[in-house]
Amino acid sequence: MSTVPQSWTEPGSYEVAPGVHRIPLPLPNDGLRAVNVYAIEDGDGLVMIDSGWALEEARTQLESALGSLGYGFEDIRRFLVTHVHRDHYTMALTLRRMYGAKVALGIGEQPSLNRIIAGQESDQLADLISWGAEPMLERLAAMYAGIDRSKAQQAYDQPDEWLTGPADVDLDKRTLRAIPTPGHTQGHVVFLDPESSLLFAGDHVLPHITPSIGFEPARAKQPLGDYLDSLRLLRDYPDMRLLPAHGPVAPSVHGRVTELLRHHDERLAATLETVRDGAATAYESARRLGWTRRHRHFDDLDVFNQLLAVGETSAHLALLVRRGELESSTVDGVTEYRLPPFTPEGAAESA
Repeated sequence: MSTVPQSWTEPGSYEVAPGVHRIPLPLPNDGLRAVNVYAIEDGDGLVMIDSGWALEEARTQLESALGSLGYGFEDIRRFLVTHVHRDHYTMALTLRRMYGAKVALGIGEQPSLNRIIAGQESDQLADLISWGAEPMLERLAAMYAGIDRSKAQQAYDQPDEWLTGPADVDLDKRTLRAIPTPGHTQGHVVFLDPESSLLFAGDHVLPHITPSIGFEPARAKQPLGDYLDSLRLLRDYPDMRLLPAHGPVAPSVHGRVTELLRHHDERLAATLETVRDGAATAYESARRLGWTRRHRHFDDLDVFNQLLAVGETSAHLALLVRRGELESSTVDGVTEYRLPPFTPEGAAESA
């Protein structure tokens, strides 16, 4: 077993609690750099939380890390997957085909997964038009031109088990609690280990960054509202150590939840201010906001992260409309936002 690394992305296996090991796997050409999967020793085998992206480099590193613990792929009995994104789900399917491990996924992922398998991705053209982001169309078309969609589609399949609602997941030596936490995706789940005071958080709570909201083929109507509700839900449980999918282990789930809620309060206020400043669409609003912890300008982002940025801005605007702080209307497919008309306090309603 490796000692604690200087960087959380350094390959190896790291014991984070008795019988629980964090294994970072590579994400080539991805700004996140790595994804943590967790191996739980259970009887004479392993249960995995998430699996990594089905890439040869990631598979080799996972095999090496498990070998350092005295296990092989054939010892994996079950994958408990937090959500359907490729860096969490697709390696589980590859290893299932070869070794027979069972795969479980939250039921809320079913609409998006069905669309992926059928080759019916989200209606990105309609989204971009709705967001007022037509200037991005040409760049996105160029980005997707070199991608083999059929190969990506073949990497996906149905799970063996759908996790529905809060439910206990009985292992040989411990019981995990699966909690639906929609927001990052509609079917995202986290896994609580109350006796060990651990939260396997997936992408729901990350220690240094905020997860993207609602980037999936079947989009929720209020992904940010769902996400904030899911964050607050975690405060109903005792505080635990945070075992995230991206970033180092952190001591307090509650502490990070408080920071994330405060961040989105600030972000909602900043998004509202862009409309006061004249932005009418999600695209115009996104261009007025800073991005990443370095507050980079929208034009300095690559086209994929611009897509994420406009989608997240749309989610913030939609929540502001639901709260009554903005109004919206759609003309020729473009959703536009405005401040509600000012009504003097105490003015009588018109007859």
